[in-house]
Amino acid sequence: MAHLSSAARNLRSDEAAEDRSLWLDTILKGHCVSQMEALPEKSVDVIFADPPYNLQLAGDLHRPDQSKVDAVDDAWDQFESFAAYDAFTRAWLLAARRVLKPNGTIWVIGSYHNIFRVGAAMQDLGFWILNDVVWRKTNPMPNFRGRRFQNAHETMIWASRDQNAKGYTFNYEAMKAANEDVQMRSDWLFPICSGSERLKDADGQKAHPTQKPEALLARVLLSSTNPGDVVLDPFFGTGTTGAVAKRLGRHFVGIEREDDYIAAAHERIAAVEPLDEAALAHSGGKRAEPRVPFASLIEAGLLQPGTELTDAKQRWTAKVRADGTVAAGGEIASIHRIGAKVQGLPACNGWTFWHVASGDALTPIDALRAEIRQRMRAVGA
Repeated sequence: MAHLSSAARNLRSDEAAEDRSLWLDTILKGHCVSQMEALPEKSVDVIFADPPYNLQLAGDLHRPDQSKVDAVDDAWDQFESFAAYDAFTRAWLLAARRVLKPNGTIWVIGSYHNIFRVGAAMQDLGFWILNDVVWRKTNPMPNFRGRRFQNAHETMIWASRDQNAKGYTFNYEAMKAANEDVQMRSDWLFPICSGSERLKDADGQKAHPTQKPEALLARVLLSSTNPGDVVLDPFFGTGTTGAVAKRLGRHFVGIEREDDYIAAAHERIAAVEPLDEAALAHSGGKRAEPRVPFASLIEAGLLQPGTELTDAKQRWTAKVRADGTVAAGGEIASIHRIGAKVQGLPACNGWTFWHVASGDALTPIDALRAEIRQRMRAVGA
């Protein structure tokens, strides 16, 4: 992974296009739109955006004991109107879409104050929503006035660049394995950032009011990126995205305006030790394997036309044809359709159903497919 620059820098589009090292694993200081416009087109794999929430606070918020709540009252979260916020949202989303690769995806996190406006803008600009993921907080802030439900979650929108985007990364098998071999759901339970993970300033106050937990970012990156991918965070804050990306073997690009946040992010990321390759490797499962047509087995000489296939219990047989189909009972079709036909079932996985004689034993044709895939990997290496 590239070296983290010792100071945040402004970037020009001409130098960015010429030298990737000037912006990779770097914090760019400035406005998110201008800095994204300086990045090369279609240069990042995933964007994680935590934009201002536009909380519209009308005044200080106090607890029942009259102590002041440390709420988000920073200037960067204040907009004069919904129209101003919508214009800002559209501008940064357009810039983000330009730098996103055609098969890339974007995550945007927000609260009820802004996420619906952001989601509508994303759809208007052509993004295609894949999921809305609810982050349920195990330790949410109480509703001190007692006039509303306690706000115990935030929403993340996950979207592809457009409706026709193909090949975006979703590590389905890894997520399923991490969830006790059950499909990962779209409601995620994590605590808000607290304890030693919460960055503090010299006065012992929160370094950033909306610092996200690293566990949340880890799941985002593990589900939708691969080692070596480039992750852009246009609202970098104190660098949670960068810290998690570095630890997980991904590259990052951060954009931030506030000097205090940049300083905290640099110190934080510099202390992160990347995991080794063995710890980062994940099984993509069969969905991630290259597609192998049945005809490839014939073309590779692993099966000959006229070879007889049978099921594991040798109840049914089918003959291999030169064009990659098989024949049984007067019908010619794929290994899957013929497997289903002879069993009287609506569907069948022909790769695991059909076997071929190998001496005195039967070998599933799926083992021959695995041999083809091994040859493909060897060629690729």
